[in-house]
Amino acid sequence: MNLTLVAKITAKAGKAKELKTTLEGLIAPTRAEKGCMEYYLNYSIEEEGVFLFYETWATVEDWNVHMESDHLKAFFAKEEELIESVEISKWEKSAL
Repeated sequence: MNLTLVAKITAKAGKAKELKTTLEGLIAPTRAEKGCMEYYLNYSIEEEGVFLFYETWATVEDWNVHMESDHLKAFFAKEEELIESVEISKWEKSAL
């Protein structure tokens, strides 16, 4: 089963630019990971400091390994400083 995730991340006040740079730094190492099929960062054009990751993984296990990667651990170390909120939803693609 493929796993698709949508992660909405909102920056703390005054931290949008720093968070954007930090999130962009996750793209290359994540796309190189086993099982990463799609990993796209989007920026809201309506709300400053709101970001959305759209990602697809070959398996749930691949995503679990991603969540334990060194680059994500470094990101999570900055979470309290940069992030106001995170909402993650998990999806399965239709076979059609």
